[in-house]
Amino acid sequence: MSSNIKKILFLTGTRADFGKIKSLIQTLEQDQDFEVFVFVTGMHLQELYGYTLIEIERCNFKNVFTFENHTHETTMDLTLARTIEGLSNYCKNINPDMIVVHGDRVETLAGAIVGSLNNILVAHIEGGEVSGTVDELIRHSVTKLSHIHFASNEQAAKRLLQMGEIKESVFTIGSPDIDIMFSNNLPDLEDARKYYGISFENYAIVMFHPVTTEFNSMKEYASTFVNCLSKDNNNYVVIFPNNDLGSQFIIDEFDKLKNNIRFRIFPSLRFEYFLTLLKNSQFIIGNSSAGIREAPYYGIPIINIGTRQQNRAVHADIINVDYSEKEIRGALSIINSHKVQTSLNDFGKGNSNELFLQSLKKNDIWQLNHQKQFRDI
Repeated sequence: MSSNIKKILFLTGTRADFGKIKSLIQTLEQDQDFEVFVFVTGMHLQELYGYTLIEIERCNFKNVFTFENHTHETTMDLTLARTIEGLSNYCKNINPDMIVVHGDRVETLAGAIVGSLNNILVAHIEGGEVSGTVDELIRHSVTKLSHIHFASNEQAAKRLLQMGEIKESVFTIGSPDIDIMFSNNLPDLEDARKYYGISFENYAIVMFHPVTTEFNSMKEYASTFVNCLSKDNNNYVVIFPNNDLGSQFIIDEFDKLKNNIRFRIFPSLRFEYFLTLLKNSQFIIGNSSAGIREAPYYGIPIINIGTRQQNRAVHADIINVDYSEKEIRGALSIINSHKVQTSLNDFGKGNSNELFLQSLKKNDIWQLNHQKQFRDI
């Protein structure tokens, strides 16, 4: 790589995407060939969701910039427009060589638009995956706006090629949160329980997000789900949904559990503490990607509800149910005796940060044509 320092700008809008890119930022920060910038927006700056900017500040990154993009949960298009405006102004100040975005959020789309329209290389983490909601439209749009793709597995890499991306632009590095899952820096269970005031020994994790394309039914789905949990006998650590359209319905239902001693409800958990609690839980229930990604690595049983993760990587041990009380309660009745196989390497081996760094160190990646080409199969 040439001697000039490359400026890399990471964009984060949620606690979930920060968990995915944290190890990558830390790795680049320690390398003298790169100057790293972190643009923080979205849920991170909202009190309701735990003001998770604090998590990022704890990392002591050198260049952190915050931008308030929140308009209202019902207007993802206006949130997109506002993010584009804020990020565009920031890019004009720092002139990055590359913008790194993750996943399928509106903030991700904003980053890809700003980069591609300003002749800045856009690198997309976890493209080529399928989810089946509006998120999938965003993810594939970001793929077409990105120049470089860091895929989490071979199936995703294959889909990127199907979408006309050139082979030289696709790098399979695994899912970067696996790096943190198997690091030696996780707190022990006692510390995690003490930190969050969780008194019960045995517990399950609840993460239930709105599905934007099913907005008209989300109130009913949330009510049925919480009703099933309240009639159940397990203890639960409940984490707020993300801030997509329909999240207020879920938060309102969670509020009804506040005085129930079997429940501890949190707007957000620190990522490392969440991993420790997940690793030691009886099972996870809801529709979070944590049930598709992280839980199988720890051998944790999973009840996946509804359509949100419908087309994600299919794991045979996941109990998939619809939104009905009958199916949810049926799954809860068998989950504690449900045996699962620990997943080994569907999403990499925990060295995504090293593979990411190696890719950026090679001159080839910086020679990729900003003028994209469509490669026919």
